[in-house]
Amino acid sequence: MDELTAVLAAVGPRLRVLRRRRGITLADVAEETGISESTLSRLESGGRRPNLELLLPLARVYDVPLDELVGAPPTGDPRVHLRPVRHQGMTFMPLTRRAGGMQAYKMIIPAREGDVPDLKVHEGYEWLYVLNGRLRLLLGDQDLVLRPGEVAEFDTHVPHWLGADGAEPVELLVLFGHQGERAHLRARSTGRP
Repeated sequence: MDELTAVLAAVGPRLRVLRRRRGITLADVAEETGISESTLSRLESGGRRPNLELLLPLARVYDVPLDELVGAPPTGDPRVHLRPVRHQGMTFMPLTRRAGGMQAYKMIIPAREGDVPDLKVHEGYEWLYVLNGRLRLLLGDQDLVLRPGEVAEFDTHVPHWLGADGAEPVELLVLFGHQGERAHLRARSTGRP
């Protein structure tokens, strides 16, 4: 087996591991990517040869670099090339590049006047560390404000929302895990209803 064939043969099992670690089905991935369940199944089993047209949307859905999907060898360059992602007005800077497991981000939330909180739930557990600014955290029926140096952790099955408290943006470090491991909680209630 030549090197290219070996690299391509390893892509399917890697895709299956990524999907299972995230606890999602082929139907979920098909819906997000527009790739049929049949094609996804054949990719994972090695019955279909991967190509860029298939791998690019999968890298986006699994939030991993394309190099990681294909198992590209390291380049020897020790620098980390962070690529910020903007989502719903917030900026996320990924600080980790491994599939599954713990993920770390630097997050910047701009101050937005009249921002209406929309509490969400999802799989996992989050840890927040405020670097600059003030973070407003709505967590279930709690309304908390965290200042620089303060930390919060919570199960993301609890309805939650994050926003800047005041006229300045807030910068924070976020650790997100799918497994539900725990860290610390330290925040003050604002007394808001």
